Amino acid sequence: MKILVIEPEKAPYEKEIGDDIHDMQAIVGGCIEPIYFEPKQDALVWCNDEFLLNGSQPNRIVGNVLVHGTFFVSGNYMNEYGEWDSCS
Repeated sequence: MKILVIEPEKAPYEKEIGDDIHDMQAIVGGCIEPIYFEPKQDALVWCNDEFLLNGSQPNRIVGNVLVHGTFFVSGNYMNEYGEWDSCS
């Protein structure tokens, strides 16, 4: 799936990853947690669920949350194969 990766102090960039929990966790450096940040909820931010506990660097404000560490944006729907949709 195509995602938008946002690392602290870097410009966002697109990346293609497999639709696998391990690939998603590798991007954020641990267990993932979704953040819903826009009214239609067509997209999700996925972050490390322990970003406040693991010393991650502050990154950006998403909705009303200051997310720390690397996170990524993906689509918020699963396709007919049970895979997360890409960002478009």
